[in-house]
Amino acid sequence: MLDIIFEDEHYVAINKPHGLLVHRTRIAEEKKEFALQMLRDQLGHKVYAVHRLDRGTSGVLLFAKSSEAAAPLVKQFENRETGKMYYAIVRGYTPEAATIDNPIRPDKDHQHKEAQDAVTHYKRIATIELPIPVGRYSTARYSLVQVTPETGRMHQIRKHFAHIRHYIVGDKKHGDWRHNKMFLEELNSSCMNLHASVLTFTHPFTSEPVYLNAPFSPNMARLCCMFNWEEALMENKAALPPTIATTPGEARV
Repeated sequence: MLDIIFEDEHYVAINKPHGLLVHRTRIAEEKKEFALQMLRDQLGHKVYAVHRLDRGTSGVLLFAKSSEAAAPLVKQFENRETGKMYYAIVRGYTPEAATIDNPIRPDKDHQHKEAQDAVTHYKRIATIELPIPVGRYSTARYSLVQVTPETGRMHQIRKHFAHIRHYIVGDKKHGDWRHNKMFLEELNSSCMNLHASVLTFTHPFTSEPVYLNAPFSPNMARLCCMFNWEEALMENKAALPPTIATTPGEARV
Protein backbone atom coordinates (compact mmCIF):
# COMPACT_ATOMS: atom_id res chain seq x y z
CA MET A 1 0.00 0.00 0.00
CA LEU A 2 1.51 3.32 -1.08
CA ASP A 3 1.61 6.21 1.39
CA ILE A 4 -0.71 8.93 0.01
CA ILE A 5 0.27 12.37 1.35
CA PHE A 6 -2.12 14.49 -0.76
CA GLU A 7 -5.25 13.91 -2.78
CA ASP A 8 -8.05 15.96 -4.31
CA GLU A 9 -10.31 15.44 -7.31
CA HIS A 10 -7.51 16.25 -9.78
CA TYR A 11 -4.21 15.13 -8.21
CA VAL A 12 -2.69 12.62 -5.84
CA ALA A 13 0.80 12.53 -4.33
CA ILE A 14 2.63 9.68 -2.64
CA ASN A 15 5.74 9.33 -0.53
CA LYS A 16 7.62 7.02 -2.91
CA PRO A 17 9.77 4.44 -1.15
CA HIS A 18 13.38 3.82 -2.10
CA GLY A 19 13.80 1.23 -4.86
CA LEU A 20 10.44 1.72 -6.58
CA LEU A 21 10.37 2.72 -10.25
CA VAL A 22 7.86 5.36 -11.34
CA HIS A 23 6.83 3.40 -14.43
CA ARG A 24 7.96 0.52 -16.61
CA THR A 25 11.29 1.05 -18.36
CA ARG A 26 13.50 -1.10 -20.55
CA ILE A 27 16.51 -0.53 -18.27
CA ALA A 28 14.76 -2.48 -15.51
CA GLU A 29 12.62 -4.99 -17.39
CA GLU A 30 12.95 -7.51 -14.56
CA LYS A 31 10.94 -5.30 -12.20
CA LYS A 32 7.32 -6.31 -11.68
CA GLU A 33 6.00 -3.39 -9.58
CA PHE A 34 5.86 0.29 -10.48
CA ALA A 35 4.45 3.30 -8.65
CA LEU A 36 2.12 4.13 -11.54
CA GLN A 37 0.60 0.64 -11.62
CA MET A 38 0.44 0.28 -7.83
CA LEU A 39 -1.30 3.63 -7.35
CA ARG A 40 -3.75 2.86 -10.16
CA ASP A 41 -4.67 -0.42 -8.50
CA GLN A 42 -4.90 1.22 -5.08
CA LEU A 43 -7.23 3.99 -6.26
CA GLY A 44 -9.15 1.93 -8.80
CA HIS A 45 -8.61 4.30 -11.72
CA LYS A 46 -5.91 5.49 -14.09
CA VAL A 47 -3.27 8.03 -13.01
CA TYR A 48 -0.71 10.03 -14.99
CA ALA A 49 2.84 10.81 -13.85
CA VAL A 50 3.68 14.52 -14.16
CA HIS A 51 7.35 14.22 -13.15
CA ARG A 52 9.86 11.52 -12.17
CA LEU A 53 12.11 10.43 -9.35
CA ASP A 54 15.04 8.05 -9.70
CA ARG A 55 14.42 4.51 -8.52
CA GLY A 56 16.78 5.01 -5.57
CA THR A 57 15.29 8.36 -4.51
CA SER A 58 12.47 8.43 -1.98
CA GLY A 59 9.95 11.23 -1.45
CA VAL A 60 7.21 13.31 -3.02
CA LEU A 61 5.89 11.93 -6.29
CA LEU A 62 2.89 13.64 -7.88
CA PHE A 63 0.31 12.17 -10.27
CA ALA A 64 -2.69 13.58 -12.11
CA LYS A 65 -6.02 11.78 -12.28
CA SER A 66 -6.63 12.72 -15.93
CA SER A 67 -4.62 13.74 -18.96
CA GLU A 68 -6.35 17.14 -18.85
CA ALA A 69 -5.11 17.68 -15.31
CA ALA A 70 -1.61 16.42 -16.14
CA ALA A 71 -0.92 18.84 -19.01
CA PRO A 72 -0.77 22.14 -17.05
CA LEU A 73 1.38 20.60 -14.30
CA VAL A 74 3.82 19.10 -16.78
CA LYS A 75 4.12 22.60 -18.22
CA GLN A 76 4.86 24.03 -14.77
CA PHE A 77 7.70 21.54 -14.36
CA GLU A 78 9.05 22.31 -17.83
CA ASN A 79 8.91 26.08 -17.14
CA ARG A 80 10.61 25.66 -13.74
CA GLU A 81 7.58 27.07 -11.95
CA THR A 82 7.53 24.35 -9.30
CA GLY A 83 9.63 24.31 -6.15
CA LYS A 84 11.65 21.25 -5.11
CA MET A 85 13.73 20.56 -2.01
CA TYR A 86 15.77 17.46 -1.31
CA TYR A 87 17.93 16.19 1.54
CA ALA A 88 21.02 14.03 1.09
CA ILE A 89 23.76 12.47 3.18
CA VAL A 90 27.05 13.04 1.38
CA ARG A 91 30.69 12.15 1.90
CA GLY A 92 32.91 14.72 3.61
CA TYR A 93 32.27 18.18 5.06
CA THR A 94 30.76 20.32 2.31
CA PRO A 95 31.00 24.12 2.25
CA GLU A 96 28.28 25.77 4.35
CA ALA A 97 26.44 26.77 1.18
CA ALA A 98 27.24 26.77 -2.51
CA THR A 99 25.89 26.53 -6.03
CA ILE A 100 26.97 23.81 -8.44
CA ASP A 101 26.76 25.13 -11.99
CA ASN A 102 27.97 22.36 -14.25
CA PRO A 103 26.42 20.99 -17.46
CA ILE A 104 25.00 17.48 -17.25
CA ARG A 105 26.32 15.16 -19.91
CA PRO A 106 23.87 12.63 -21.35
CA ASP A 107 24.05 8.98 -20.35
CA LYS A 108 25.62 6.53 -22.79
CA ASP A 109 22.28 5.82 -24.50
CA HIS A 110 22.06 9.48 -25.60
CA GLN A 111 25.69 10.36 -26.32
CA HIS A 112 24.69 12.16 -29.51
CA LYS A 113 23.00 14.86 -27.43
CA GLU A 114 24.85 17.90 -26.13
CA ALA A 115 25.42 18.55 -22.43
CA GLN A 116 22.56 20.44 -20.77
CA ASP A 117 22.91 23.42 -18.45
CA ALA A 118 22.28 22.36 -14.85
CA VAL A 119 22.30 24.35 -11.61
CA THR A 120 21.96 23.00 -8.07
CA HIS A 121 21.95 25.07 -4.87
CA TYR A 122 22.64 23.52 -1.49
CA LYS A 123 23.41 24.30 2.13
CA ARG A 124 24.97 22.14 4.81
CA ILE A 125 22.78 21.72 7.88
CA ALA A 126 24.64 19.08 9.92
CA THR A 127 27.87 17.05 10.03
CA ILE A 128 29.29 14.01 11.77
CA GLU A 129 32.67 12.32 12.05
CA LEU A 130 32.47 8.57 12.63
CA PRO A 131 35.32 6.63 14.27
CA ILE A 132 35.28 4.14 11.40
CA PRO A 133 38.19 3.88 8.93
CA VAL A 134 37.34 4.18 5.24
CA GLY A 135 40.08 3.96 2.65
CA ARG A 136 43.28 5.59 3.89
CA TYR A 137 41.51 7.66 6.58
CA SER A 138 41.04 6.56 10.18
CA THR A 139 37.67 8.32 10.48
CA ALA A 140 34.81 9.10 8.10
CA ARG A 141 33.13 12.49 7.76
CA TYR A 142 29.66 13.15 6.39
CA SER A 143 27.33 16.09 5.80
CA LEU A 144 23.56 16.38 5.72
CA VAL A 145 22.70 18.84 2.97
CA GLN A 146 19.50 20.59 1.92
CA VAL A 147 19.35 20.75 -1.88
CA THR A 148 17.27 22.96 -4.17
CA PRO A 149 17.81 22.16 -7.86
CA GLU A 150 17.19 25.08 -10.20
CA THR A 151 17.01 22.80 -13.23
CA GLY A 152 15.68 19.26 -13.48
CA ARG A 153 18.12 17.14 -15.46
CA MET A 154 18.29 13.36 -15.17
CA HIS A 155 20.41 12.32 -12.16
CA GLN A 156 21.30 16.00 -11.71
CA ILE A 157 21.75 16.01 -7.93
CA ARG A 158 23.67 12.73 -7.95
CA LYS A 159 25.97 13.84 -10.76
CA HIS A 160 26.53 17.30 -9.29
CA PHE A 161 27.60 16.00 -5.88
CA ALA A 162 29.85 13.48 -7.61
CA HIS A 163 31.33 16.38 -9.59
CA ILE A 164 32.38 18.16 -6.38
CA ARG A 165 33.48 14.82 -4.84
CA HIS A 166 30.90 14.92 -2.07
CA TYR A 167 29.29 11.71 -3.25
CA ILE A 168 25.79 10.80 -2.08
CA VAL A 169 26.10 7.82 0.25
CA GLY A 170 24.44 4.72 -1.17
CA ASP A 171 24.54 5.91 -4.79
CA LYS A 172 25.82 2.83 -6.60
CA LYS A 173 26.26 4.50 -10.00
CA HIS A 174 27.66 7.94 -9.16
CA GLY A 175 28.81 7.41 -5.57
CA ASP A 176 31.90 6.11 -3.76
CA TRP A 177 31.81 2.34 -3.31
CA ARG A 178 34.03 2.44 -0.20
CA HIS A 179 31.58 4.61 1.74
CA ASN A 180 28.61 2.67 0.39
CA LYS A 181 30.26 -0.53 1.65
CA MET A 182 30.93 0.95 5.08
CA PHE A 183 27.32 2.13 5.49
CA LEU A 184 26.10 -1.33 4.50
CA GLU A 185 28.43 -3.29 6.76
CA GLU A 186 28.63 -0.99 9.79
CA LEU A 187 25.27 0.82 9.72
CA ASN A 188 23.04 -1.71 7.92
CA SER A 189 22.19 0.91 5.28
CA SER A 190 21.96 -0.23 1.67
CA CYS A 191 19.73 2.59 0.34
CA MET A 192 20.71 5.73 -1.51
CA ASN A 193 20.39 8.60 0.96
CA LEU A 194 18.59 11.09 -1.26
CA HIS A 195 15.06 12.18 -0.38
CA ALA A 196 12.65 14.48 -2.23
CA SER A 197 11.24 16.23 0.84
CA VAL A 198 9.19 19.14 -0.53
CA LEU A 199 7.30 19.91 -3.72
CA THR A 200 5.39 23.14 -4.29
CA PHE A 201 3.23 24.13 -7.24
CA THR A 202 0.29 26.32 -8.20
CA HIS A 203 -2.90 24.30 -8.45
CA PRO A 204 -4.06 24.64 -12.07
CA PHE A 205 -7.77 24.50 -11.16
CA THR A 206 -7.84 26.67 -8.02
CA SER A 207 -4.76 28.90 -8.57
CA GLU A 208 -3.88 28.21 -4.92
CA PRO A 209 -0.33 27.33 -3.84
CA VAL A 210 0.13 23.69 -2.83
CA TYR A 211 2.88 22.60 -0.42
CA LEU A 212 3.66 18.89 -0.17
CA ASN A 213 6.05 17.51 2.44
CA ALA A 214 7.07 13.84 2.58
CA PRO A 215 8.63 12.40 5.77
CA PHE A 216 12.05 10.82 5.37
CA SER A 217 12.30 7.16 4.44
CA PRO A 218 12.69 4.87 7.47
CA ASN A 219 16.34 4.14 6.68
CA MET A 220 17.38 7.76 6.20
CA ALA A 221 15.39 8.84 9.26
CA ARG A 222 17.09 6.13 11.33
CA LEU A 223 20.53 7.36 10.26
CA CYS A 224 19.64 10.98 11.06
CA CYS A 225 18.55 9.90 14.54
CA MET A 226 21.73 7.86 15.04
CA PHE A 227 23.77 10.91 14.03
CA ASN A 228 21.80 13.23 16.37
CA TRP A 229 20.61 15.38 13.49
CA GLU A 230 16.97 15.71 14.62
CA GLU A 231 17.39 19.27 15.93
CA ALA A 232 19.02 20.45 12.71
CA LEU A 233 16.19 18.90 10.71
CA MET A 234 13.53 20.49 12.90
CA GLU A 235 15.18 23.90 12.47
CA ASN A 236 14.98 23.39 8.71
CA LYS A 237 11.37 22.12 8.91
CA ALA A 238 12.26 18.71 7.51
CA ALA A 239 9.79 15.95 8.32
CA LEU A 240 10.79 12.75 10.08
CA PRO A 241 8.29 9.90 10.45
CA PRO A 242 6.30 10.49 13.66
CA THR A 243 7.33 7.24 15.32
CA ILE A 244 10.95 7.02 14.18
CA ALA A 245 13.47 6.11 16.87
CA THR A 246 16.57 4.07 17.21
CA THR A 247 15.96 0.41 17.93
CA PRO A 248 15.80 -0.35 21.68
CA GLY A 249 19.29 -1.02 22.91
CA GLU A 250 20.90 0.40 19.76
CA ALA A 251 23.72 2.78 20.56
CA ARG A 252 23.77 6.18 18.95
CA VAL A 253 26.96 7.03 17.10
